[in-house]
Amino acid sequence: MATLQDIALAAAINILSACIFFLAFAVLRIQPFNDRVYFPKWYLKGLRSSPTRSGAFVQRFVNLDFRSYLRFLNWMPDALKMPEPELIEHAGLDSAVYLRIYLIGLKLFVPITFLAWAILVPVNWTNASNTLAQSKATYSDIDKLSISNTPLGSERFWSHIVMAYAFTFWTCYLLQKEYEIIASMRLQFLASEKRRPDQFTVLVRNVPPDADESVSELVEHFFLVNHTDNYLTHQVVYDANKLAKLVKKKEKMQNWLDYYQIKYSRNESSRPFLKTGFLGLWGNRVDAMDFYTSEIEKLCKEISVERERVANDPKSIMPAAFVSFKTRWGAAVCAQTQQSRNPTLWLTEWAPEPRDVYWHNLAIPFVSLTVRRLIIAVAFFFLTFFYMIPIAFVQSLASIEGIEKAVPFLRPIIEKKFIKSLIQGFLPGIVLKIFLIVLPTILMLMSKFEGFISISSLERRSASRYYLFNFVNVFLGSIITGSALEQLNTFMKQSPNQIPRTIGVAIPMKATFFISYIMVDGWAGIAAEILMLKPLIIFHLKNFFLVKTEKDREEAMDPGSIGFNTGEPRIQLYFLLGLVYAVVTPVLLPFIIVFFCLAYVVFRHQIINVYNQEYESGAAFWPDVHGRIIGALIISQLLLMGLLSTKQAAQSTPFLIALPILTISFHYYCKGRFEPAFIRYPLQEAKMKDTLERAREPHLNLKGYLQTAYIHPVFKSAEDDEEEEIHGKWEHDAELVPTKRQSRRNTPLPSKFSGSSSPSLPEVVEERGQP
Repeated sequence: MATLQDIALAAAINILSACIFFLAFAVLRIQPFNDRVYFPKWYLKGLRSSPTRSGAFVQRFVNLDFRSYLRFLNWMPDALKMPEPELIEHAGLDSAVYLRIYLIGLKLFVPITFLAWAILVPVNWTNASNTLAQSKATYSDIDKLSISNTPLGSERFWSHIVMAYAFTFWTCYLLQKEYEIIASMRLQFLASEKRRPDQFTVLVRNVPPDADESVSELVEHFFLVNHTDNYLTHQVVYDANKLAKLVKKKEKMQNWLDYYQIKYSRNESSRPFLKTGFLGLWGNRVDAMDFYTSEIEKLCKEISVERERVANDPKSIMPAAFVSFKTRWGAAVCAQTQQSRNPTLWLTEWAPEPRDVYWHNLAIPFVSLTVRRLIIAVAFFFLTFFYMIPIAFVQSLASIEGIEKAVPFLRPIIEKKFIKSLIQGFLPGIVLKIFLIVLPTILMLMSKFEGFISISSLERRSASRYYLFNFVNVFLGSIITGSALEQLNTFMKQSPNQIPRTIGVAIPMKATFFISYIMVDGWAGIAAEILMLKPLIIFHLKNFFLVKTEKDREEAMDPGSIGFNTGEPRIQLYFLLGLVYAVVTPVLLPFIIVFFCLAYVVFRHQIINVYNQEYESGAAFWPDVHGRIIGALIISQLLLMGLLSTKQAAQSTPFLIALPILTISFHYYCKGRFEPAFIRYPLQEAKMKDTLERAREPHLNLKGYLQTAYIHPVFKSAEDDEEEEIHGKWEHDAELVPTKRQSRRNTPLPSKFSGSSSPSLPEVVEERGQP
């Protein structure tokens, strides 16, 4: 059990680590040769030029202006200067709303912390009876500031109940205001947003097979009939996954060829050689440049063959298509309505923006998605609960007793005061942090297997699973397994009717572990984020070994993105800890406030200068964020009810029953009032935007703008003449062909190939009879 001294030592270590990270960042960011690492977003926007191109030779690499070293903390106020409207214009609404989550944390917990420390801490601290000593449980000085120090059946529990109501009402009020503001921001953003292909396009899936028509012909026929005035063009979906793998393999080979060519240019006296075996450790010794040149030539032939196969094989065409309309209004009507009497066919949804499409999963048959998601649901269940076993085992070793039992010869060293404080206050948090490093990758792979067709939906699903995993393993697992193991000896020495009381005391006693985890993850971890050590090393390696031109140097930059699938679940864990321990152990709250302050400044800087967001969803993730905060609030209320039930507070505890009911009612109110703005696009807004666009650009060639927007990226490459021809073929395939079905007689618009209107059968017969 960590003491105040242990926590103080852990805080000192983490504060020192954070200061070292910030100081290293402040020095590295002002060096000219690191400019593309710490300001890549401005390079991608074309608003910044490399300082290594001009000036004296030394000044191109090292900053010799000593005054800039004195202003090393200027990046903090600079990160806060950009107003929110400008930030939205610069980085997008997703980034701005993501930052608002940190602001919500500050708005929520600063008043709660003030009230808790002004009211609950004195109430807990000033008890005359030594409740913790009487319980015979393991405890520390921190627990004297918690609800555990309040005597059984005390009237003082009324203060905790009143504060629970106050914290609930404040949380709901704040969430309602934020939901209203963000919904308004979203609608305003969509209204003022520049023209994008996804505003006019829907994704149609589960197109029924037809013996007489291809998928392209069938899609044309269906939408010419059912969306007569609005249909514009479409692009069928191809299974090009094998082709994409070949293209990726070719790019990898090209990188190696570039590396050896640069190596040879620096020392032309000897040509580089390599071994063709595993990892270059054995095999035939060959000329490296000749080897990779021949491999690239082979891959080019394979790519050409595969591209032709995809173009000519009907089996490569999936029963899905991106369908574009003449207006946003027409797209909104199609995306938000049922297209067929059979609700399982002609399924429509808003198309992701082209850069958000996860092309690999478009090749997955729609009928298999349900089976895939069932498999992943079962796999995630076992992953969540079996992961708790190694976490509990590792955490048991990361304690004084565990280490002494595993390595008894280290007992004299461990029992030293400094080492003991280090282990109890710092080690458990860092061990858990390290143990969870690979989890986001596993969860993202699971989401990809489920078949989601956009990067944004992949990240949202991965984030929801990551949060659930954290709740079960990090939160519940740490409380249940940790406290049970620590109190096992006490349970064996007392009567059965005393066990519930001991459990009630043990729940808030895990606050010391979470304080340690917050300092490791939320203080030092956030400070390490801004240093960007991994992108820094990778950029300089690429710059030295692979870069030939300025274009290569730009591609070597790795600005990254927000990482919603990992960042948002971490924020939600802190919301959960803050709301649960606000009434139980208020001493934890200042540590959470420090996290939100640091994270807001750091991520604002990163969003302004570094991150290049992969997509823009218009803050579509906000309902998930709101729902998880509400869930955390309900969990905190239920846990407080369970805790007070062990405190012989039979008169006061029933008054907490109303809190979950009120919170759930509030959630459904927000869901009905604000959530539609994040799910459906109002037809009124779509019509207004269409009208304004027609007035401003009456001669806009919308078809030319949309026709190739949703062609698979591997078909957009134009590195040689062959690829140019194929590119033209895909543009040609985007055109619509005449139907061969008799129902085509009722199609009121001309086919894009025949050019005939064919409003009636005689006209069609006459046209077909022409030579």
